[in-house]
Amino acid sequence: MAVISSTAGSQTVAQGALQELRIQQARQNAGKAEQVARSLRQQAVEAQRNADRADENARSLSVQSAQAESIAGRARQGLAAMRSAGEMQTQLSQAVGRISEQLESGLPVSDVSGDVASALAPVVNTSGQITGTLINTTA
Repeated sequence: MAVISSTAGSQTVAQGALQELRIQQARQNAGKAEQVARSLRQQAVEAQRNADRADENARSLSVQSAQAESIAGRARQGLAAMRSAGEMQTQLSQAVGRISEQLESGLPVSDVSGDVASALAPVVNTSGQITGTLINTTA
């Protein structure tokens, strides 16, 4: 019976060693899993930072775009005003020339007032559109 008890004791020792080995492997696996989790957490934090920077950059570009569109609108309005002023100056010069010719030919000033009114150019509105040339009859 001593042999049986010795074998049983050896099995108990072997099972204990095997159990200890399994526990050690489980600890190692848990440690590796924690390292992977920390690494993934750091990657997630960095990805969130990058996303936040991209959002801020998009907002900044949107503001800059709106400012550029505003500047372009004012430039279009200024260009339309310059064209209108140039046309008005040309028309006024022509009207003054016609008035001078009519005065030299002896026509009274009251007959020439229509030329002055026709020399006035349409007004440019805040959108850069020339007004006073069309009448919208739909209401």
